[in-house]
Amino acid sequence: MTLTPDLKKITHIIQYAGEHILLPYFHQQNTIQLKHDGSIVTQADLACQAYLQDELQKIAPDIAFLGEEMSEQEQRQCLQSEASFWCVDPLDGTSNFATPIPLFAISVALIQVGKPVLACIYDPIRKEIFTAIRGQGLSFNGQRIPPVMGKGLTESVGFLDFKRLPPYLATTFATQKIYRSQRNLGTCALEWAWLAAGRGQFIVHGCEKLWDYAAGILLAEEAGCVVTDFAGMPPFSKQGLSSAIVAAPARLHPSLLEHLSAG
Repeated sequence: MTLTPDLKKITHIIQYAGEHILLPYFHQQNTIQLKHDGSIVTQADLACQAYLQDELQKIAPDIAFLGEEMSEQEQRQCLQSEASFWCVDPLDGTSNFATPIPLFAISVALIQVGKPVLACIYDPIRKEIFTAIRGQGLSFNGQRIPPVMGKGLTESVGFLDFKRLPPYLATTFATQKIYRSQRNLGTCALEWAWLAAGRGQFIVHGCEKLWDYAAGILLAEEAGCVVTDFAGMPPFSKQGLSSAIVAAPARLHPSLLEHLSAG
């Protein structure tokens, strides 16, 4: 049996965390630490995750929790369980946050039977919240918005992270006239939310972590996008913590896959 907690309660928790935890930290100097993989973590990441874990478990005590700032062992134990779990990135765009560049977000997804069934991405700087429940469409600030239609690939602006693409693909996408232009926001969550809202036409990323894309996949799919790995397979897997990603409206996705396979 599946359980979908009250979306209004969840969005309230996430918005509170953004406005009362992340924003105050953003406007002051943060202590930065290096993690084992070389990425950074701040006091804001840890404080926000602790708050979200506590509040989400209050409203749904039977749902497990997987957060970016947990140990890899704890994350894998959660994945190997058959239980439903929250997949949370308490501060996506930590490098932006610490710079400071005002592009970052909170990303929360509820995973049931190996798929995201509820998603929320919140941008506290712009007070923009993107939400979806599987099969019920995409909402922006509480209002339903229509699916994205997509443009031709040569007319499209895409979200690309060249640094995480294999060198031969980075060269292909950097030098060939495949698309009109590209952006890299420094926050996967906002790239997913903006794709779903039609503010960009595709995502190509060589390696996103589960918490980077768990909520974003559902937002994109509910907006009419197709999401796969570079081989055309569904990227979401309970057995893995990362995946290559290509996401675009249905009319655009095959062209991107063709370029990725030809690269």
